[in-house]
Amino acid sequence: MVDVVRGSPIQLNDKALRDHLLYLLTDGGAHLTFDAAVKELPAVLHGKRPKGAEHSPWELVEHMRIAQWDILEFTRNPKYKSPEFPKGYWPETPTPPNEKAWEKSVNAFRADLKAMTELVANESTDLFAKIPHGDGQTVLREALLLADHNAYHLGQLVLVRRLLGAW
Repeated sequence: MVDVVRGSPIQLNDKALRDHLLYLLTDGGAHLTFDAAVKELPAVLHGKRPKGAEHSPWELVEHMRIAQWDILEFTRNPKYKSPEFPKGYWPETPTPPNEKAWEKSVNAFRADLKAMTELVANESTDLFAKIPHGDGQTVLREALLLADHNAYHLGQLVLVRRLLGAW
């Protein structure tokens, strides 16, 4: 990014962009938040696939966690290797492997989202610079990709919860 004098329009626009990205990633805007989507979902429904739906709540939450982790790690770790696509981005079964898996996945999702927001909020992060180990991606692009992917699957999660009678 170009060096600018503090308070210049370029720097103010950079702050505005970061604020908008953080809002998109965490506050929902036109969609609900992750916490609202998983709130009070009974454990007996975590692994249920309702009639007409391709995924259970577990599959959606775990997929979101894996994909978000992949985007975050690609963004910040030059040695990172993505999982095999598409198999590595989905859990192996529609049900959590044990009672603690749901909470572990939910907490990991929250932690990785926080890490991405910290990266975006950090003024030393150049949102427009190409990620050195990528092929043209930028932190801005990865943050937008993450927000878009999360919004899509949050919508699916709400639909699945409605079909299960848990919304």
